[in-house]
Amino acid sequence: MNKAFVKEGDQDDDDDLPPGAPPIPPGSKNYITPVGYQRIKDELLQLIDVERPEVVKVVHWAASNGDRSENGDYIYGKRRLREIDRRIRFLTKRMDLAEVVDPSIHHGNDQVFFGATVTYAKRDGEEHTITIVGIDEFDPLKGKVSWISPVARTLTKAREGDTVLLHTPNGAEELEILEVSYPAPTP
Repeated sequence: MNKAFVKEGDQDDDDDLPPGAPPIPPGSKNYITPVGYQRIKDELLQLIDVERPEVVKVVHWAASNGDRSENGDYIYGKRRLREIDRRIRFLTKRMDLAEVVDPSIHHGNDQVFFGATVTYAKRDGEEHTITIVGIDEFDPLKGKVSWISPVARTLTKAREGDTVLLHTPNGAEELEILEVSYPAPTP
């Protein structure tokens, strides 16, 4: 069917990513830490067990009030149900594709892999500490960068004391790796 004849709301919701959610690069796995996987699982269960049933009750009540065309509770509730269902589908797909990688297996290693917390210095002496995490876990304000980010890809497989070259739009930048650490294994 030609896209010209499709209503805006009729698009395939499964292909829509939420705002700010990066797509999984083609041919790669959706690496995620155990903490990130648990966070997604908790959100999914919250949506399924708590939020969705509450909205269904409101929509059912609003539908019983009669005229649905001007019923704000009904219209908003149906919209909220679509949003919740879209999020549930997205989280379910991400969990199905997830490859949980426990960074503690590298505890004591000085080489950068997925899950590493890396402190590096720029040429001007400015230091940064980042943790390399999955694309569903990144939070730049907390120092968590996705494994597909340019800085993570540049640092991966380097060791403490190495100097690597990060290519940026402003030119190449040297980064000296000062420290690499991993969480301790849990008993």
